Amino acid sequence: MTDVVMRVARPTDSLEAIAKMYGDGLGFDVLGKFVNHRGFDGVILGHSGAPYHLEFTFQHGHRVGQAPTHDHLLVFYIPERDDWEQRCARLVTAGFRQVPSWNPFWDDEGRTFEDIDGYRVVLQNAPWALVNPGLT
Repeated sequence: MTDVVMRVARPTDSLEAIAKMYGDGLGFDVLGKFVNHRGFDGVILGHSGAPYHLEFTFQHGHRVGQAPTHDHLLVFYIPERDDWEQRCARLVTAGFRQVPSWNPFWDDEGRTFEDIDGYRVVLQNAPWALVNPGLT
């Protein structure tokens, strides 16, 4: 599945605010938008050409509330320390709150941030590797 693109989609009650947060915080571009498509508004964010993007949707007349648990995560691996620190600061400037991770593993080499809906983003200061200590 090397030619597959992954979209992570989730609902929000604050479409404009969440799109701005993720755009500013992670440097994502708006790749697409839709208004009142079968009762939904949405915005698709990401980096052009990247094999993943995020979609946030708002359903008219429906309230979704906060994240169901503290362990709903998007994890980004950033190997260079200076780059990682700059990206962590950028998330805070964009309105994310730094919080202790629900799973303490993520605090070993990373930082966890919570958005206005209670969903979390982990910036891990490590390269991604399939062989990771503790994984079997």
